Amino acid sequence: MVGILVGSESDRERMQGAFDELDKRGIAYEFDVRSAHRTPDAVAEYARTARGRGLRVLICGAGLAAALPGAVAAHTDLPVIGVPLRSSLSVLDGLDALLAIAQMPPGVPVAAVGVDSAKNAAALAARILGA
Repeated sequence: MVGILVGSESDRERMQGAFDELDKRGIAYEFDVRSAHRTPDAVAEYARTARGRGLRVLICGAGLAAALPGAVAAHTDLPVIGVPLRSSLSVLDGLDALLAIAQMPPGVPVAAVGVDSAKNAAALAARILGA
């Protein structure tokens, strides 16, 4: 019911809170790695086909420029929740990712949770699902 997407395998560990929270609530999810910058066509395909795979909410973890949640939201009408992630490359300790996710253009809505708050993203997904 929930799709969890990150741009790099190295982001998996920071998303563990979402996996744990969804497991605790008995909510099914899938996890995938696709980069908005390195594999944009794969990201678009994932978003366009999400509903057909039975997904109802998408959670996207992203750091730095954090383009993934917005790229996904541009290709689906499902709710998208962005999780800004800290990065050792960030000069702003995750604030850059938070601002990128929160500042979507009109017509491309993305919900944002706190930096490294994957657990909250899963809790919000559960509320959206009515679970």
